[in-house]
Order: sequence, then structure tokens, then C-alpha cells
Amino acid sequence: MEEKTIVCISCYYKGYDFMDEMKKLGNKIILVTSEGLKEKNWPWHAIDEVFYMAEIKPSVWNLDHLVQGFSHLMKTRKVDAVVALDDYDVEKAALIRETFRIPGMGQTTHRYFRDKLLCARKQKIRELVFRNLQLFLIMTK
Repeated sequence: MEEKTIVCISCYYKGYDFMDEMKKLGNKIILVTSEGLKEKNWPWHAIDEVFYMAEIKPSVWNLDHLVQGFSHLMKTRKVDAVVALDDYDVEKAALIRETFRIPGMGQTTHRYFRDKLLCARKQKIRELVFRNLQLFLIMTK
């Protein structure tokens, strides 16, 4: 199998098993994560390079800086895939993919993905309201 360069984006400490498995499959792993996660127990044996992003507030990065940094990274590396390791990183990965024409889910598709999560949350709220209403009706009979 040909070595691929996979950039993993994570503003949370996640994705240990994924990065470990991708490395075992013969891929190069680049991690982009928050400065505050430097001391976490990342799978250092599987990570070839790591880049740190400053946080504006917890888990929020300046996306312009992310694009600028990625532009610099791509001057000397061919990136085959960009992977979000957490739901909150899907937006970041989609922005990078679309900006640099890397295959995968772009910003438009990412918005549908996020809307589905919102719809699922709304559905849970509706179910809770319905259950509470049923209980209220049973108790008031």
C-alpha cells in the first residue's frame, strides 16, 4: 500500500486508536491540535509531525491562522486526507479540504452534517416534552 499523508485535526484529546491504526497501515500522520493539549498522552509513536494552534477560547481556533499555517505546511508536503477527530473539528477539516481542494466533505456538506446533529438534539427535546406531557396527563386524571 502506498504511503498516504493524513492530517488529523483535533481540539480535544481524541483519536488515539485511529492514528495508531493509520500508522500501522503505513501512513504518515500529522496532528494539528490545541496548544493546551501538548502534554496529553498522544500516540507519539504514530505521529510523524505535530502542529499546535492557539485557542481563542476553549476548542476555538482562529480559522484564518489555521488556513495560513496549512498553506505553509502544503508547500513542502502532499496531503492526501484531512480527518476531524471530533464532531467539533468537522468545520475546521471541511474548511481545509475546500480551501486546498483535498478530497472529502467540504463546507456545504459539513453544514448539512451539523444540521443533522441539531435535528437529532431537537428530536430528543421533543421526546422529553412528549413524555412529560404524558406523565402530566396521567397524573391529572
